[in-house]
Amino acid sequence: MEAPGPRTIAAGDLGFSSLDNDDPTTRQVHRALTSSNLDQARCLRWNVVPWALTGPEGRLRAPRVDDLEDARPALSALLAELVDLRVVVPFGGAALEGWMRYLTLAEHPVVVPTLAVPHPSPANGHRRQEALQRTTAALERAADLCR
Repeated sequence: MEAPGPRTIAAGDLGFSSLDNDDPTTRQVHRALTSSNLDQARCLRWNVVPWALTGPEGRLRAPRVDDLEDARPALSALLAELVDLRVVVPFGGAALEGWMRYLTLAEHPVVVPTLAVPHPSPANGHRRQEALQRTTAALERAADLCR
């Protein structure tokens, strides 16, 4: 994913990105997970920028390159702990860009198969069914890689 959404931010310090969150984006991910048979216990949901991003009016905004760069050390630290990482599935363009920046700029990146899919946000309503199909297929392939 890219950065915490409004419901995660509204939860304050206790809010975090989770596959248990009750929001439209997570419900779309659950649909794909259920169809793919990928064990949710083997998944870690992470925002490439793990903190809220707001513009001048206080509204949420999408990550910019500088945000992705500022967040790269957090991603590197996380990956250092994931010793059995098998596959990464970036959801959306910002997540993919952040992941690719890590892979190509880190001194010793953790290189694993990458299966990028569209962001599951309801704001991306066009081609929603295709996005679900692509996400399900990517998660099926991820499940195969985790066996």
